[in-house]
Order: sequence, then C-alpha cells, then structure tokens
Amino acid sequence: MHTIRIPIQRLRPRASVDIPLPSFMTPLSAGMDICADIEAELVLMPQEIVAIPTGFAIALPEGYEAQIRPRSGLALKYGVTVVNAPGTIDADYRGEIRIALINLGKDPVTIHRGDRIGQMVVQRVIRVDWDEVGRLDDTVRGPGGFGHTGR
Repeated sequence: MHTIRIPIQRLRPRASVDIPLPSFMTPLSAGMDICADIEAELVLMPQEIVAIPTGFAIALPEGYEAQIRPRSGLALKYGVTVVNAPGTIDADYRGEIRIALINLGKDPVTIHRGDRIGQMVVQRVIRVDWDEVGRLDDTVRGPGGFGHTGR
C-alpha cells in the first residue's frame, strides 16, 4: 500500500478540540471519513442541497486529486448523498473543503456537529495527450450505449 504525506490546515480553533481530521475507520478502508464542522445542528429538508463545512483545507501534491464521496450509511438510511458525487478537489485548491449534500429521502434529516457526512479518497491523476484519429478500432461492444452490455 502506498502512503503519501499531505499538509492539512484546521481553519477554526474549536475544530481541533472536537472534530477529528479525515481518517480511515478500518485498516483496509479506501476512503477517509469526514465530519461536519457546523456550529449548530442543521436540518436538511427533502430535496434541499447544502454545502457543509469541514473546517479544514489541504495541499495535495501535484499529480493527485481528492474525491469526495457519499457515505453509504447516510444514503441507505436517510437518502442523503453528495450531490456532485464524486466531488473533485484539485491539487491547486487551497480553500475549505465543503461537502454538498442533498436529501433525496422523504423526511428531514438533522446533521449535527461532528457527524460523519462524506468520505475522501485520494487518487493519482493521469494527464492525457489526445491522439486524434479518423477511425477507432472495432470492439465486440461497438457503439452500444446505456444498458447495452446486459442484452
């Protein structure tokens, strides 16, 4: 398993007391859980979208990105997910990471300070040089689109 060191900055002094840094919940977790750094509880109404602050900023090294993904427990139990999943944090972004949640459920959901609201996966980025051609090679699938491979 590959490990890199990434600088992280807490943006509010209170967060260092009761909001943990993003962390892996099990030894083989791919994503680090991220907690809500909110002062008061927030009620997320059905179909409502809110950007929840996390209280930290990071400095990803060149060649990496961070993906913000939903937590499966929130999605399954309450219908709460990340609206732009996965959200992308670029290596040159230095602002606070906020997680845009949407409530797709039928009932309001209350988010409390310190609730785990998303997860972050750090990935390498591959740069692309396009090679424009007049025709692509053939495959068995060909141009078949959505739902094509199950038929």
